[in-house]
Amino acid sequence: MFRDFGRPNADVEQARAILAARIIHVLDTRKMTARAAEKLTGISHTDLSRIRNAKLERFTLDRMIMILGRLDEDLEVSIDVRSRVAYRDVPVTG
Repeated sequence: MFRDFGRPNADVEQARAILAARIIHVLDTRKMTARAAEKLTGISHTDLSRIRNAKLERFTLDRMIMILGRLDEDLEVSIDVRSRVAYRDVPVTG
């Protein structure tokens, strides 16, 4: 989605959004307040509120993965790398 809007870091923003959605899902499923989650994770309730409000600019992927870990969630990360440019369109130099 972020790539469709021409965002420069679209892939990172998409990954952050996916992780944030999972964090929010865990908090909602457990009916945890930001304060209760703060006690469990050690992450400030204001940062957890930022995640709930999709203000994700200050969060790195590893920090969000760490939050899920502290919420006792298992996470499997899979990376699929595909070229955006067809090889036949790349000029040969050398």
